[in-house]
Amino acid sequence: MKIEAPRTILVINVTRIGDTLLATPVLRALAVAWPQARIDVLAHPKRVEVLQHLPFLARTGAIEKQRARLMGWWPQRRYDLALVYGHDTSLLKYALRVAARVVAFRQGRPEIDSRLFRAVDEPPPHTEHAVDRALRLTGALGIPAAGKRLALCLTTDELAWAAQQLAGTGLDGAWPLIGLQVASFPTKAYRDWPVTHFAELCERIVATWPQAGFLIFGGPEEMQRTAWLKEKLGTRAALLAGKLSLRQTAAMMARTHAYVGVDTGPTHIMSTFDIPVIGLYHCRLPRSIYGPLDHPLDFSLDHPRVGLDCDETSAMADIAVADVFARLYAALAATASQKEIPCR
Repeated sequence: MKIEAPRTILVINVTRIGDTLLATPVLRALAVAWPQARIDVLAHPKRVEVLQHLPFLARTGAIEKQRARLMGWWPQRRYDLALVYGHDTSLLKYALRVAARVVAFRQGRPEIDSRLFRAVDEPPPHTEHAVDRALRLTGALGIPAAGKRLALCLTTDELAWAAQQLAGTGLDGAWPLIGLQVASFPTKAYRDWPVTHFAELCERIVATWPQAGFLIFGGPEEMQRTAWLKEKLGTRAALLAGKLSLRQTAAMMARTHAYVGVDTGPTHIMSTFDIPVIGLYHCRLPRSIYGPLDHPLDFSLDHPRVGLDCDETSAMADIAVADVFARLYAALAATASQKEIPCR
C-alpha cells in the first residue's frame, strides 16, 4: 500500500559505479510518484558525481561508512522517508537517526530489522536483473516503476568540453567513432574480453570503414592493455584510460557513434545515451542480470555458454570477434548519426 506522500526523501547507496547507476530508476520512480518531494541522495565519494544534475534530485552528497557513525546526532535536516541500499550497519543506523521511516533490504539482524518501516526480502543472487532488485524497495512502498533505463545527465558545458577535447585528438571527423572499454576491475577479471580480440575487431572495423576512429576508455589498472591497444591502432585511436573523471568520461562517450565494452561501470554509463552499445557479458553474469533495459539501441551479446554449465573459468575469448563485429555492423546500420543526449 502506498504511504502518505513524504515531503523529504533520502536515498543512501554507497557502492561501485555500476550499482550507483543501476539504482537511478528508483530515484525516477520516487520523483514520479511524489513530484512535490525533495529527494536527496548520498553516495560513495568517488561515484556520487555520476548522479549530479539529474533533474529529479534536489541534492547529491558523499557519505562514507566510517563517517556515518558520527553523523545524525546533532540537529540537522530530517527526512520523512529514507531508502538505504546495502548491508552496512553504520549507514542504516544513520538513516534511522535522521528519517522517520526507513526502507531497506532485510539485514538478518533483529535489532535493525525491527526498526525498519519496510524490511524487504532480497532475491537469491543473480536471479533477477539488478534494476528490478533495486526497485524492490520502491515496490514495497506501493510505487510502480517509471521506466528501467539508467539515468545520467550531462550539462551543455560538459558536452562542449568533450567536443573541444575530441577536436584536439584529431578524431573529430572520424566515422564511425567507436568507444572501447577493454577491462572490468581486477576482482571480476573473468569478465574481460581479450585485448587481442579488441585489436582484431578494430582491424575489421577499419577494413570496412577506412575513416574509423577509436576512443579507448578505462582506469589505471588496465593501462598495460590499453597502451598496447593504442600502439596497435596508432593515430586512429586516442588513449583516454586513467586520464578522465567519471563525468569527463561520460562526456567523451557521448561523442561516439557506437561503443563496445565489457560488463563494468563505464558500460553502464554508456547505456544512458541513445547511442548503440555492444556490451559483452559473461555467462555467469549475463545480460539478463546486468544488461541495458529500455534501451533503443542495445546490441549487446552474451557468452555462448549462458544458460549452460558456466563458472569463472568459462573464457570470454569464446565470444567470437565475428559475432561482435556483426552486432556492431547492425548497430551502425540502425543509426547513421549521433543522437541528442537527453536527460532522463
